Amino acid sequence: MVDYRLLSIFSLWLLSFLAMPLQAGPKIESWFTTGGARVMFVHAPELPMLDIELVFDAGSARDKNSQGLALLTNALLPDGAGDWSADQIAERLESVGAEIDIGSGRDMAWVSVRTLTESQALETAVETLATVVSAPRFRLADFERNREAMLVSLSQGEQSPGTVAGKAFFKALYGEHAYAGYRGGSRESLAALSTSDVKAFYQRYYVARNALVAIVGAVDRRQAEQLAERVTAGLTAGEHAPQPPKVSSLEKAKEVIKPFPSSQSHILMGQPGVYRGDPDYFTLYVGNHILGGSGLVSLLSEEVREKRGLSYSIYSYFSPMRRSGPFIVGAQTQNARADEALTVIRKTLQHYIDEGPSETELTAAKQNITGGFPLRIASNSKIIGYLAMLGFYDQPLDYLNTFVDKINAVTREQIREAFARRIDPTRFVTVVVGNGKKAQSGQ
Repeated sequence: MVDYRLLSIFSLWLLSFLAMPLQAGPKIESWFTTGGARVMFVHAPELPMLDIELVFDAGSARDKNSQGLALLTNALLPDGAGDWSADQIAERLESVGAEIDIGSGRDMAWVSVRTLTESQALETAVETLATVVSAPRFRLADFERNREAMLVSLSQGEQSPGTVAGKAFFKALYGEHAYAGYRGGSRESLAALSTSDVKAFYQRYYVARNALVAIVGAVDRRQAEQLAERVTAGLTAGEHAPQPPKVSSLEKAKEVIKPFPSSQSHILMGQPGVYRGDPDYFTLYVGNHILGGSGLVSLLSEEVREKRGLSYSIYSYFSPMRRSGPFIVGAQTQNARADEALTVIRKTLQHYIDEGPSETELTAAKQNITGGFPLRIASNSKIIGYLAMLGFYDQPLDYLNTFVDKINAVTREQIREAFARRIDPTRFVTVVVGNGKKAQSGQ
């Protein structure tokens, strides 16, 4: 249901923001709660709103041999906590116009609340958030319902060539590393899970020293400190999760061809890329913007889509994580032209590695990235996303203030050197899901 009060407030704030002179990023303050949780705070007094997000080092990389456990645990948090059922939690928040959200990725899992700062709304939202993260029920009926939903999602994913390709890509790319697993689990892993597994996972990873609290809104530092203490008060102190193992480089190329009854072949190519805090990140980020990160004006789009009509969508990106996240080139193409598309992608990538971008391409990329930067921090929800990332990955507090300068400092030679040193197409994982090979051979 659309909350028109929050929507109208957000619209007014966005208009007021756009009318202001462009500024650097917001001032970020950070401290630790008495229980050991790190806090990231931005004072945003323009509108009477507040966003609070609790982030835990509890993503699917912690699943070990129980794929799907991290996602299932996170999904169960708002399905009953303290004295409230899932319906009662929803009714409490809806009655004051507040919203709760949950999510889980490979590195992290989170629970967030958006509310007005009017006293009743704030009190209800904060009390609910604190209870959801510190006193989840984990009832058997809720567990079974969520597990069934994940099984349905698995079945739906099996009908999607894009999902099939993604699973195969991560498995081939990361091998035995914790990043290889599918966060939604498998039929076998989900069948083996129990409420005891969920409770044990929660008790290990949903603890104060493994938590980050991000706060953005119309409260001052003193109020933010009180809020952070309150939403983490029910968590046990615990210990921070250990660093996941480093990702090994690929020793040789891997090719995975999966037949699929689709008219289009889904292609994913890549290798382990960069981690958060990687010294080459900004150089590779700008370089990739030119290569395949700028939509229809990228080099890959020009060669694959515009000149040859091989694909409507072609892209590339780096996905930095705690350890080396993937560098991915992706495309969809007609089955009969899959091999041709692969050849053009490889040729374009190798030419870019050898020659780097032109000065004109680099200037346009910098203007595009820096020109759009103010809109990337133009709302509380966007700022809190950055706070969660910066705090979770221990990035410097001036990250947003120095972002534009770091983009503008990148040179052509740095991009060419970094791509030559970090990207090796001869050891890429290549996944093709479709009927490309069969169509090419006339079968």
